[in-house]
Amino acid sequence: MSDTATHLASGKVRELYSLDEERLLLVASDRISVFDVVLPTEIPDKGRVLTGLSGYWFAQTAAIVPNHLLALRDDGRSTECRRLEMLPLECVVRGYLSGSGWKDYRASGAICGHVLPEGMVESQQLPKPIFTPSTKAQTGHDENIDRAAGAMLVGDERFDEVERLSLELYAVVSAQAATRGIILADTKFEFGIDSGGRLVFADEAFTPDSSRFWPADEYVPGGPQPSFDKQPVRDYCETLGWDKTFPGPELPDDVIMGTRARYVEAFERLTGHDFDAYVARPEIVLA
Repeated sequence: MSDTATHLASGKVRELYSLDEERLLLVASDRISVFDVVLPTEIPDKGRVLTGLSGYWFAQTAAIVPNHLLALRDDGRSTECRRLEMLPLECVVRGYLSGSGWKDYRASGAICGHVLPEGMVESQQLPKPIFTPSTKAQTGHDENIDRAAGAMLVGDERFDEVERLSLELYAVVSAQAATRGIILADTKFEFGIDSGGRLVFADEAFTPDSSRFWPADEYVPGGPQPSFDKQPVRDYCETLGWDKTFPGPELPDDVIMGTRARYVEAFERLTGHDFDAYVARPEIVLA
């Protein structure tokens, strides 16, 4: 890391540094959080998986919308990116009924103002993908909002642009994932505005931390699905009687390595690249 990098902030997973007036450095750690608590145990290489997958998808979707990526550094976990004015929205696209969307549907029959057919079951594919934005909570959980609330935050015209691009990104990535035997159930991402007023895809892109990836050959609607993410950690923590407040529990070796294996498998299946080859040459995901 450059000696001139100035630390700006720490997130649950990433560290943010300033390089100069136009560039930031995002460093993805191996930290893992569940139930909004960062655990004391790390998952080896998790940060490299997140960085490599984001770099890959930024390159794959650059023709749809510009993104913040300037360079991947040799450590495979650090991203040089453009400074942006970030929009106060989490942009969520759902193709399947899961997570908070499933909870909202059971309560009201709708998600973020989208009224859905009666009688749907958990993990069922929606009639068509829907844009279901949420607020960015500084503490606690994000709150799902409808179009009117989203337009209040960013304006009608910008909201329409964000919705259109979000759905287009989901369509392209879900189609490519399907060719690798993976269902993209839902995803969330962020946009910022550059100095010229353009919308720019930023933060992370279609990673196991920001998306639900399900193995297509195991998909059975009607309940939760196996996924390429931190589900083994959640499942283990649920067996402990932990009250889900800080500090979190230490993880045993089998949970650590099982979780690492899921992240690495997601990387290799989605990108088509060997993970060890990425660690040796991170730029391969940008080709």
